[in-house]
Parts: sequence; C-alpha cells; structure tokens
Amino acid sequence: MRVSPARAVLVAALGCAVLSGGYRAAAGQPQSPAHVADQAGQAAEVPAEASAVPNGGRAWWSPGEARDLPQAIEYENAHGRLTLYNQGGPVETSGHPFFEPLGPNGRACVSCHQPADGMSLSITSIRERWEETAGRDPIFAAIDGSDCPSLPQGEAASHSLLLERGLFRVFLPWPPRDPWGAGRIEPEFKLEVVRDPAGCNLDPTYGLASDNPMVSVYRRPRMVANLPYVVHRNFGVGPFVGKTGEPALRDPENGQPVNMNLMADARQPTLGTQAMEASVTHLQLLNGLNPAQIAQITAFERQLFAAQTRDLHAGDLLAGPGGRAFGPRNLADGEIGVLGNNITRWVFPIDEAWGEPQARLTAEQNARRASIFRGQRIFHFRTFWIRDSMHLNTVGLGNPTKRTCATCHGMHMTGLDTANGWMDIGTTNLPWAREVPRNPWTTERERMPLFRITCRADLPPHPYYGREFYTQDPGRALISGKCNDVGTIVMQQFRGLAARPPYFSNGSAATLRELIDFYDRRYNIQYSEQEKVDLENFMATL
Repeated sequence: MRVSPARAVLVAALGCAVLSGGYRAAAGQPQSPAHVADQAGQAAEVPAEASAVPNGGRAWWSPGEARDLPQAIEYENAHGRLTLYNQGGPVETSGHPFFEPLGPNGRACVSCHQPADGMSLSITSIRERWEETAGRDPIFAAIDGSDCPSLPQGEAASHSLLLERGLFRVFLPWPPRDPWGAGRIEPEFKLEVVRDPAGCNLDPTYGLASDNPMVSVYRRPRMVANLPYVVHRNFGVGPFVGKTGEPALRDPENGQPVNMNLMADARQPTLGTQAMEASVTHLQLLNGLNPAQIAQITAFERQLFAAQTRDLHAGDLLAGPGGRAFGPRNLADGEIGVLGNNITRWVFPIDEAWGEPQARLTAEQNARRASIFRGQRIFHFRTFWIRDSMHLNTVGLGNPTKRTCATCHGMHMTGLDTANGWMDIGTTNLPWAREVPRNPWTTERERMPLFRITCRADLPPHPYYGREFYTQDPGRALISGKCNDVGTIVMQQFRGLAARPPYFSNGSAATLRELIDFYDRRYNIQYSEQEKVDLENFMATL
C-alpha cells in the first residue's frame, strides 16, 4: 500500500506501527483500538486551518474563550429550561483541554458539546452559528463538518448533512480492524455503494477505493453529561456482551470488561480512549492528547449532569414533592447502573403526589403536570408488540414479544440500557429508515448514503432481512464485520432531549413527536393522539 508523505509523518508522530497493521500509542498515551491509526491517516490528509470567528455570547461557547463555567448554569429551550450542574464545582476554562483549541482546525471538545444543548449540539445552534460566522466556525471544519473534505468548503451545499440533520461525518476503515490485534477482520458481508450524494464513499482520496480505504457514515454527537451512568460497571456488565454472547471490550488500563454503551457503534471502551480518538479525528491533533490532558478531560466529563428543570406550561419541575426524576442534582445523587423495575425503582421516578392538582398552581400548570404524569405511566406500562428487531427479539424474549418502552430503556434515571450491546430498530436499515419520497410533488433529494449488504453465501442470512438488504449506516457492523450487526446502534440516554434535537443517531426525527411517530409506525403501537401528546410532554421534561 502506498503511504502519503503526510501519513508517514503521522506514523512517526503517533509511534504507530501502521504499516504492519497494529497500533501502539505514543509514550504515556492510553492504548486505543487499532482503527484509530487508519483514521489518523485520513485526518492527516485533510487540510486544517482555523478561522478567526467571533465568540458566541452566553449561549455559545467558543474554543479558547476566556470565561468560567459556574457550578450550575441554566439555558432556555423550546420546551422550557435545561440546567447543567457540575458536581465538582465551578470550572476555570482557560487552559482546560476540553475548552482549548488544541489542534490545527481551531476546534475544542466544547465545539460539538455545547452547555446550552445539554453538552451535545442542536440543529438550531448549528444553523445559528452558520449564519453568525458565514460558515467559518470550527464546527464546519472540512474533516467531518462537511459532507466530504473534497467538496468546496464554506458553501452550504457542502455542509448539508450538518445543516439539515445535525450530522457529522464518521469515517471508519473497511474492512474493519481487529480492535487490539494486528490484522483485519474478514467481513461476513459484501458492502457496495448504491447511493453516495456527498461523494465521499467513492472519493479517490477519502473513499473505499483510496489508499486508506474508509467508509463514511453520518451521525449525531452524543451527550457529554450524566456519563457515570453511561460508563457504569454494575448490572449487566460482564466478560460477555449480553445480547450477542461475544467477548466484551476491556479497559486497556486495568483489563476490566466495560459496558460498551459509550458510542453509537461501541468502538471505544473508555472515556480516555474515546477522547484520544476524538482528538485525532475531530480536532486533527495528529500527535494525540497527553496523559494529563486525558485525565483532565475525563474527570470533567464525569462531573457533569444535565436535565430539564422547567417546563413552559408546567412551571418549575422541582417544585413540590414527588418529582425525583427531574433535574441534574437528582441525577447526580441517583443510583448508577441499576435496572428500573417500575415497582420499587422506577426508570424515571415521578410519584403520584407530583401529578396531583395543587392549589398554588394555575389550571394550565396542573393540566400539563397531569399530562406529564400520564406520559410517564405510558412509558412504563403501555405495552405493544416488538418484532423483528435484531439483538432484541433474538435474546430469548420471543418474536414478537409484548413489552413497554421501559423494557429497553430500563436504566434507572437515564433510560439507557443497563446491559451492554446494540440493537436494530430500523432507524438506518430499509424499509424502516427515513427516505425522501420520490414523487412529482417534491424536489427534495436524499442526502444520506445507501449501501447494499449481501451476506456471504456460506453463512446464514440475516434472520429478518434475508441475504441482501440496504442500509444508510451499517452501525456496529462497521466494527464487527458481522452481517447480523448491520444497522445495529447503541441506544442513547433520554436526558436533556428538549435541548438537543434532532433525534436518533442519524438525526432522522426532527422533533420528539417525530420520534414517537417512528416507533408507532415501526411496531404498530396504535397510540391515540392523547397518548402521543402525553408521551411527548413527559419526554420533554427529562
């Protein structure tokens, strides 16, 4: 394989045995899965130049901006108010590696994990920042803030997936690497590009036929808050992945199994290794973070808790007894990594006293609180038939199985899955994935890539899709190479939803109502209009 001069320099800087297929971290750095070396090679190829852009004021935190983060800070959103709470107290951001632009493209971690957006990034913030900076903010960096680095930068059409659906480009080697080994994984399926609107999968420099073959998919940034729940090692975490039976990833520092709920495809085992990959790919910091920077970033991330504290129509969610589900301080004090059972430990505990009419509240506030309370009961108790969902209907529950929202979103206080693993509910695989309709009444065209998956003839076909099917994002299969993993995604937490639309890993639900409607169609739940309203009102308070 030919190695470009830029990549050769990178190999020396990282101390990675790229040419032999392995990855070795530089002195003092934590070991990361082998795919990072290939990603680093592409990061070295992409031009990186920081622009001087204005600071964004109270709501937008620019890299290197000299101001401090208080212990608690509130931000308004379309449904009310979110509060960000730092359990460790105020943070001096000057010189802090989470807030400083460490790489050449001017980004910092905070660029894509904004406090006002629940430490994620909302489509509203993205579009406002485009207008304020004429597309020159570091979040639009060519490496992944554009649909492909080869496109003309600074033009809205070249950043369409970020501007229209809040998606960043994720580029991963194909075929996959053995995470901790020297070799490649032989995929169980053939991957073909059927549609490539951005042109990146077919690009001669950045695509599948390049010297450093990469698959480009497009995903939302995850929430960097409430992370003690996300990386817990309590219920359901062991040597094997509960849904598939395969060995779980282990923490490279202590050898302990991890829950693999950190990223959409579970490719990184710890906050430290995730920070290292992000510094190379998102910040284009080609020599990676040093151990002190990693320690400071991960300690900061473990202290942050975010949740709604006020609803536009119900008022203060923390007022009165019984609202144990609400607010970041309750999250900080909650039981971490335990299964909500809906009897003695709710997933989202709201007691009956909170839902009862209160004389001090207006009629509108009491009515909205009653709706929120009903939505919480719908989430926990409204049953429906779940069918044909990989790594859900295949784990002994039956197909179909009659369950509730809380079955999968069962972790106390967050709605995460307590057990490790990933599943396919159809958000990226056809026929359920969102596709732009082709008809005479619309001129809109699909921007998402589409891949044809053909499972190998010497192996069983996918149990629900057959031998050949189509996906916008193969999900976990880009890491495992397994046919049954195509389209499977690690679920996200339910906190701060009001602050960070759109939803799902591919941004296919623009609103909470669209998210609910997707589940209603996918599983033929047949929610009533009132049930949809109540469920939306409840989810907006989390």
